[in-house]
Amino acid sequence: MTGSPRVPLSASRPVASPQARRGGTTKLGAARRLLLSFNAGSSTLKLGLFLLGEAGLQRIGTGLLDGRQPPWQLALTLGEATTLIPLPALQGDDWNPVIDHALNALDKHLPAAEWAAVVHRVVHGGDQFHGPTLITDTVLQAITDLVPLAPLHQPQSLRWIQALRQWRPQLPQVAAFDTAFHTTASDVVRRYAIARSFFNEGIKRYGFHGLSYQSIAGQLRRAHPDLAVGKVVVAHLGSGASLCALDGCQSRDTSMGFSTLDGIPMATRCGAIDPGVLLHWWEQGVSLSEVTQRLYAQSGLLGLSGISADSRALLASSRPEAAEALAVLALRIAGEVARLATTLGGLDGLVFTAGMGEHQPQVRAAVCHHLAWLGVQLDATANAHNQGALHASSSRVAVLMLHTDEEQVMADQAVPLLSS
Repeated sequence: MTGSPRVPLSASRPVASPQARRGGTTKLGAARRLLLSFNAGSSTLKLGLFLLGEAGLQRIGTGLLDGRQPPWQLALTLGEATTLIPLPALQGDDWNPVIDHALNALDKHLPAAEWAAVVHRVVHGGDQFHGPTLITDTVLQAITDLVPLAPLHQPQSLRWIQALRQWRPQLPQVAAFDTAFHTTASDVVRRYAIARSFFNEGIKRYGFHGLSYQSIAGQLRRAHPDLAVGKVVVAHLGSGASLCALDGCQSRDTSMGFSTLDGIPMATRCGAIDPGVLLHWWEQGVSLSEVTQRLYAQSGLLGLSGISADSRALLASSRPEAAEALAVLALRIAGEVARLATTLGGLDGLVFTAGMGEHQPQVRAAVCHHLAWLGVQLDATANAHNQGALHASSSRVAVLMLHTDEEQVMADQAVPLLSS
């Protein structure tokens, strides 16, 4: 422990939303320059729509393409109005018709706006990229070369980048890398206990969800400056999930390592697993593709429960397998918080964010129950109502719930590059 929390435990200053900070929403007008952020997941695309002007960056809308189950559609929200745009279903692995239809639909529904640029979330930047960069032929090839390190996500970003290059060849595109935020971690943290030569070949802990952690770090600096200079663990709990140790809002350690499989259990990904399990499977003749499928798509909450990968469905279920899956998840998250606190040398704050972290009080309560020995105590009412400050007045650790906004971070990163 590092003493009492660095923020008052009886109150928490509200975090201004990106809309509030940049003037709220507006309607598109003529000759407006539009910046779009493309946050591509393994089967989804989240859009941020921003106006570039003399007053700075102004958010005007959002979009969501969810390809996890039919019917496929693009939900485009401008101001308070949402338009649902039907999309063709994915045929095998051919994304081209879906992407073409989505881009044409965006162009149709934003007729008065000039597309100024697009910024993409790219999961893996390896050791080559420590910050955002304009996408040139050389950069595109480097991103492509990193596909083996992020086979679930990197190809999706590349599909959108390449489609936009064909659709509008002169449109500037920017890559914002999830791994870049974690380059402040030391080599001691990043090394695996294998031959040193492998580290120089790129076999090391990279960490992911960096854009989300940068969003949280920014909010801590603005709304909780006393806590921002302290030792904070952030739990990004979504379908993909990880934790990050922040010291002075810089990444010092994270639960994910070489790949997006490592760390805590996720929706369908296994989290940390004994490598001996993989050796056992291979000795039994299980193919590499089948092992990959087991680890990425058949594990996590889905594998633990045999019911669903969605924690909401498990919370609603009365089956013991559902309860056990959630219990395993909570225990692993709490264990990772304790490990990261060891890296930091103390713990001043714990922040929950992303889907589960922001919307599921039961998950937060179960995690904090395991951390009572660290001085973590929740206010049950605040937690039940998803308030920003969740800690009880007697807690020795500040516990917050903050909304992450990766699209805003991506847009903020792109603007200086476009200006120059």
